[in-house]
Amino acid sequence: MAVRSGVYRGVPAEARVAGRRARLMEATLAVWAEPATSTTMTRICAEAGLTERYFYESFRNLDEALTAVLDAIAVEIEERSSTASEAAGDDPTRRVVASVRAFVELLLDDPRKGRVAIIEAGTMPALRHRRTELLHHFASRSAEEARTLWGGSRRSGHDDEIAGALFIGGMAELIGRWLTGSLEATPDEIVDAAARSFLGLYR
Repeated sequence: MAVRSGVYRGVPAEARVAGRRARLMEATLAVWAEPATSTTMTRICAEAGLTERYFYESFRNLDEALTAVLDAIAVEIEERSSTASEAAGDDPTRRVVASVRAFVELLLDDPRKGRVAIIEAGTMPALRHRRTELLHHFASRSAEEARTLWGGSRRSGHDDEIAGALFIGGMAELIGRWLTGSLEATPDEIVDAAARSFLGLYR
């Protein structure tokens, strides 16, 4: 009996491609987060157990793979923080604390994600622009969230954007130092400091 076109051992071609891409994304995260080794396509392929042929099936080059990982982390941060905020009810303070806690818990669940997004991406010239774009995005989202929480800002949109830049820039510095060990703090202390910062800037 003929095998259906594109199907191997019952798995469609699209699913196999997606599975290989997922393995390469995980391998990219693992290699990139290891400061003792350089991040190369060869190392990523070895970590994933795949040949370079399959790397090029998913990505044009190393920078594209790194950008894909960085973007995926940003999406996860935004989704988890937003979900936690909405689940916390209507009280603005509770929502801010829940959102920040969800972010910190994501980093505790997988510290590699914080390291590559906040620390490593800033050291690589090809990734700096995308990292900056994402920081600007989160600054704007902070301003939007503040307007949602308090039913419209009492300040101008420009002032809200300034506050967002201060909050996200401060968060990046705080989390970067925490992850590298140059700042000792408990997760609860990080959550408390970040929530107080947000509330102080916007409330």
